[in-house]
Amino acid sequence: MGTAVTVEIRDPVVPRRALQRAFGWLRWVDRTFSTYDAESEISRLNAGDLDLADAHPLVRKVLARCEALRAGTDGYFDVSAPLRGRVDPSGLVKGWAVDKALRMLDQAGVPAALVNGGGDLAAFGMPGPGRCWRAGIRHPWRAAGLAAVLEVYGAVATSASYERGAHLVDPRTGQPGGQAASATVTGPSLAQADALATGLAVGGDAALEVITGLPGYQAYLIRPDGSESWTPGMEFAEA
Repeated sequence: MGTAVTVEIRDPVVPRRALQRAFGWLRWVDRTFSTYDAESEISRLNAGDLDLADAHPLVRKVLARCEALRAGTDGYFDVSAPLRGRVDPSGLVKGWAVDKALRMLDQAGVPAALVNGGGDLAAFGMPGPGRCWRAGIRHPWRAAGLAAVLEVYGAVATSASYERGAHLVDPRTGQPGGQAASATVTGPSLAQADALATGLAVGGDAALEVITGLPGYQAYLIRPDGSESWTPGMEFAEA
């Protein structure tokens, strides 16, 4: 997936078997969906060496979900438009993989855990008595500063250019560009939050209006001029 994944667990007993299962799952996802590995199913689909009907059922499921999100975001999240017929579902896959890894830890009886996939977070439980997980949103222009701090009750995903440069493409024009310096989405699913954050970074205020109507999801937008907006239900914590 082109990034690092870390797991933080609050448990006096290290659940090694559960961790092995979770990381085994993440490695499988990387081998199957990588756009860097010529032998992955996504690369083979794009090369015309694999028909979608013959792909792994989870590959078909992920691509179907990507298409549903394209429709649900008015086209601001699109895994194929800028690629001239090829697909890159990375904007959904990372969060989807992290969501399942977190469920594996929960089902193994871990009382509290946080999985960090390249800065996008999903968590359950409490890190300590009377405490909740917290996430700092990096300031777009001050690397050592925070734009905001959020309490994490599910998932937090941010899309910005300060890590990967100007990597966004507007699917409506096919040209590089975005309407945000930083775009953050929270909600119960990191897969959906991650995809929505990508759409918000591309679409800016128009995408913010779309997210406002999605139950359970909130968004925080920092525009290129430094001004900010957020959905009515977004909750900020004290720094």
